[in-house]
Amino acid sequence: MSTTSNIRSENHFDYVKITLASPERIRSWGQRTLPNGHVVGEVTKPETINYRTLKPEMDGLFCEKIFGPAKDWECHCGKYKRVRHRGIVCERCGVEVTESRVRRHRMGYIKLAAPVSHVWYLKGIPSYVSIILDMSLRDVEQIVYF
Repeated sequence: MSTTSNIRSENHFDYVKITLASPERIRSWGQRTLPNGHVVGEVTKPETINYRTLKPEMDGLFCEKIFGPAKDWECHCGKYKRVRHRGIVCERCGVEVTESRVRRHRMGYIKLAAPVSHVWYLKGIPSYVSIILDMSLRDVEQIVYF
């Protein structure tokens, strides 16, 4: 019984705070420095996968340089293969040789020309954007969808 009470006391929270992420915070989540000193994280191309090679396009939405290799312990160009090259960044393609499962949690970011509103805050019931701005939903939509 005492272990149960200890677990309950350790998992007690006074409150949970949820805030909006700023553009700088989102960029810091997606940007990282490779062991060779290069900074990666920005997705600059809309392409996903090359239709001929079936490999992710560099600087695209599935880029191996940003998110990690598609195959375990193998760089994009194939110069480095196998676990013995762990942690090396390929000089040709810039991909770090590591496990492919890092792609599941690594993030990137896309720089936009103008700020955008998320549809959940605009179309949710109640519309948080219209409440904060003290405007009707129709007026806010005209501004957002301009």
